[in-house]
Amino acid sequence: MSMDNIKDICDEIILQDNDSVNELVFSADSDRGMRLDVYLTKYIEDYSRSFIQKIIKEGQVTVNSLVRNASYSVKNNDVIKVIMPDILPSSIQPQNIPLDILYEDDDVIVINKKRGMVVHPATGNYSDTLVNALLYHTKNSLSDINRVERPGIVHRIDKDTSGVILACKNNYSHRVLTESFARHDVKREYIAIVKGYPNSDKGLINAPIARDRLNRLKMAVDSDGKKAVTHFEVLEKMHGASKIKAMLETGRTHQIRVHMAFIGNPLLGDDIYGGKDKRFNKGQLLHAYLLGFIHPVKKEYMEFTAPPDDYFKNAMKVLVNT
Repeated sequence: MSMDNIKDICDEIILQDNDSVNELVFSADSDRGMRLDVYLTKYIEDYSRSFIQKIIKEGQVTVNSLVRNASYSVKNNDVIKVIMPDILPSSIQPQNIPLDILYEDDDVIVINKKRGMVVHPATGNYSDTLVNALLYHTKNSLSDINRVERPGIVHRIDKDTSGVILACKNNYSHRVLTESFARHDVKREYIAIVKGYPNSDKGLINAPIARDRLNRLKMAVDSDGKKAVTHFEVLEKMHGASKIKAMLETGRTHQIRVHMAFIGNPLLGDDIYGGKDKRFNKGQLLHAYLLGFIHPVKKEYMEFTAPPDDYFKNAMKVLVNT
């Protein structure tokens, strides 16, 4: 299979070139009155606030075609354009960052990623990512299929999502697992805490997802989008919230977050998709609990789980005891 074909079938699990555009244009539809630099940092999670401030100062950000300063107050329906410079290969350096390793051999490595860690570097945020840590731990022994800033990365989980993630140490393993994800042969289960109570204790959400037509930094259910299927099951009902298990049949960007908001039950702690709650300010309450796959070389099924972190556990205590 050619590299072009591999890219075609893996659009759902690998951020493709056409998703990593240098120009971002979107229409502000929330958070009126927020500073421009704070607003952009909130919606572009891979970039630091200091970097956002830098490109604003350099005139790379316009609001309604006008250059504004970082303290500008965002208004409803402002059209914001952001020009992002290309990433520099030399900027990606190994870092000695502790990793919670669930499994490792010559082909793959499975990590329990901590909440708040970005998976791969992006322009303006070259350090403290999972890739930096993996480069150090593996002595730069990672697959290089997925561009210079994402060595070894086959799939991603969001910055503020914790849990199990897989990386590859060689290109053969990367190609095999890429095809496994594309065929939906990889088992993925998440646990989450959502606002309110879904209409049924078990359900299937089959709703296509695309980039939001007004805010290109968000995703949304869209009839013209790509197929997205999420199965969910309510595990526990608490005060004003439900703990659920979500099982991915596809793997679109922000899929669980978008789908649960679509049915009226956004993830608590998710400021972007409607689950904002001042009690939970470290991001959406979402944890990648289980990952199962057939090993690319051993051809054996392997399954890994990781318990939720303290943020998730403490949220449970708050909601149960309220």
